[in-house]
Amino acid sequence: MPSHYIYLISSLPLLHFTHEPPFSFDKFLERCVQLIPEEDEDLLRSLPSGAKNFRQIPVLKAWLDFDTMLRNELVKIRASRRRVDPEKYLRQDSYAGPSIYHIALAAHRNPSVLEGERSLDEARWNYLEELAFGHYFDLSLLIIYAYKLLILERWQRIYSADKDRLLEEAVSQE
Repeated sequence: MPSHYIYLISSLPLLHFTHEPPFSFDKFLERCVQLIPEEDEDLLRSLPSGAKNFRQIPVLKAWLDFDTMLRNELVKIRASRRRVDPEKYLRQDSYAGPSIYHIALAAHRNPSVLEGERSLDEARWNYLEELAFGHYFDLSLLIIYAYKLLILERWQRIYSADKDRLLEEAVSQE
């Protein structure tokens, strides 16, 4: 029987794609430490690095498959523009479906790299929302929350970056 973390999950603030994260991923883990078993804590800690060894968890497998398929579609699109064989860059062989192709193509065609990345992360966010359906107070919902938090942290780093310094570095490299 799956574990339920009613107190922990009900105490977590809601996350919105367009808002700043309420706390860091590390603070999230600190909140979880005393309220979940060590095995689940280890799983959550491994999420930023890929959690490849936890594919037996259906929500995690679905998320990793979706993210891999999205990345594979981006590889195919970029490889076709450069006239390079994409096969050596693809991760796993599975059917991506037309919606993933259109998400990747729209992001690739966006004239703004930043807006293209935002559309990819918004698609990831929306997929996590779909995965959350039917999961209430269980480990799967904690996994989904953690991935959403990681997406928000990424955008917080992007927004807070020293843009002048980054531009200067990019120009000096050419």
